[in-house]
Amino acid sequence: MTSNDFTSIDVFCALDVGKSTHHGTASAGDIISCLAESLAVLLRRREILETRMTALLEAHPLAKVLTSMPGVAVRTGARILAEVGDAGAFPTAAHLASYAGLTPTTRRSGTSIRGEGPPRGGNKMLKRALFLASFASLSSPESRAYYDRKRAEKKGHNAALICLTRRRVDVLHAMLKHRTLYQPGREQAA
Repeated sequence: MTSNDFTSIDVFCALDVGKSTHHGTASAGDIISCLAESLAVLLRRREILETRMTALLEAHPLAKVLTSMPGVAVRTGARILAEVGDAGAFPTAAHLASYAGLTPTTRRSGTSIRGEGPPRGGNKMLKRALFLASFASLSSPESRAYYDRKRAEKKGHNAALICLTRRRVDVLHAMLKHRTLYQPGREQAA
């Protein structure tokens, strides 16, 4: 008998023979059903919050400025606005980058200096939002070209992304300071 001799009815009959009922199967079904209902409620709440957040962001005067930059959408824009505001508290882009934890720090202890390394401080929520925006912007030709140039310099993915993020902070600071929309081509000159 070959495998071609089996019909679909034979396969289903064979599967039914191996079925057995285990204790707790009904309880597991109830638990899964409750979890599915809870997940549906959470997803509905998330949609409502997303709608509210979008409305609040759109009402802000800097919303169009932020979301004009590649990689910055509603959630990222809201996070940046919450952490930075209009960037008036930061006299230069370097101050903003330092606040976000994007500038290298020199490790010192007494008389020993261990060189520069990635910072451990800074505003972690802002740093995360800026990194996510940079990663999302890799589909933009300007961001991709800069990232690829850093990769060609033998930098790893994370180091190239940090460089891109730092470059984008310069552009973002100028956009917020002057309240201008993102203009492709200016990122390369920044």
